Amino acid sequence: MKRVFLIVLDSFGIGEAPDAAAFGDKGANTLKSISRSEHFSVPNMRRLGLFNIDGLESMGAGPCPLAAHGKMQEKSMGKDTTIGHWEIAGIVSPDPLPTYPNGFPAEILDKFTKATGRRVLCNKPYSGTDVIRDYGEEHLKTGDLIVYTSADSVFQIAAHEDLVPVEQLYEYCRAARKILCGKHGVGRVIARPFIGQIGSFTRTANRRDFSIEPTDKTLLDAVKSAGKDVIAVGKITDIFAGKGVTETIITHGNTEGMQISLDMAERDFDGLCFINLVDFDMVYGHRNDIDGYAKAISEFDRWLPTFLGKMGEDDALIITADHGCDPGDVSTDHTREYTPLLLFGKGIKPQNLGTRSSFADIAATVADMLGVDFIGDGKSFFDLVKKG
Repeated sequence: MKRVFLIVLDSFGIGEAPDAAAFGDKGANTLKSISRSEHFSVPNMRRLGLFNIDGLESMGAGPCPLAAHGKMQEKSMGKDTTIGHWEIAGIVSPDPLPTYPNGFPAEILDKFTKATGRRVLCNKPYSGTDVIRDYGEEHLKTGDLIVYTSADSVFQIAAHEDLVPVEQLYEYCRAARKILCGKHGVGRVIARPFIGQIGSFTRTANRRDFSIEPTDKTLLDAVKSAGKDVIAVGKITDIFAGKGVTETIITHGNTEGMQISLDMAERDFDGLCFINLVDFDMVYGHRNDIDGYAKAISEFDRWLPTFLGKMGEDDALIITADHGCDPGDVSTDHTREYTPLLLFGKGIKPQNLGTRSSFADIAATVADMLGVDFIGDGKSFFDLVKKG
């Protein structure tokens, strides 16, 4: 293969994992929740084989799926973006990243205040939209930064763009990233800028993630070291702290990400185009917006035929996810779920790949498809699907 397009539908889980109860996610099923919406329509993913995946047949399995298909079980001890993407790229994380259900300790906040010259508001797990509603006015009056977390390993900083320019907020995040290391090495420091007047604050698309560096070499490093392209679209560069990336294309939502993907399909490159479509998670999953999530996945499905039509003889497309975020769940947190695996290309044999024991199998397979040496934590299934 010359080009591999790896698209992560951020949070598109397809049913509770066997260990879901241990994560507080018994019964979680992102796909099932959104399928109940009148706005849910995925005929093109159905043709690829989404509903031919084991356990999903009752949702409308097709007779002749076009793609190799299966489901992925996460082996890492987490259900967040960072660990999920790292595992897709070949690293299994046996230990969870630190979380802060009671807020961050004084030793962290004191260092952060000294580095930024600003005090802190909130410091507890909070919904991103609720936190600016409840603390935005005080933030504007005092200049203090809104710092909050979630069930995930994140240190989030919210600030009004008129008070704290976006680039300044990014600098504050970089300062926090340097502080949050060792036992306090959270997965991501996230800039959460917002705008608007008191009573009507809204978050902007200028979010940015500052991730901890991967704990080992990833698929991205291997592809780059082989002299091939690693084009990161969306928040991929942030997730991998820039490691193994040859080109970064920042996007502001799914629609832009899909358009960039079409542009990449028309471009001559040799290697991996790694794409994250974040709106499923950030805009809909975390806000328990079932109809919005259903509309978003339906938009992706309508986009698919155009992209597939641009694929060449030596191209492959992988569609998967990094975790779940069931919008029908009682919480607004990520959910421990299986994720889909759809692998399409003119050189790929459609077949059922069953249940893969680790997301890392994707990394091993992509390395084989590109002819790149890589020793990760996964097992390649390329020999099972390649034609000839």
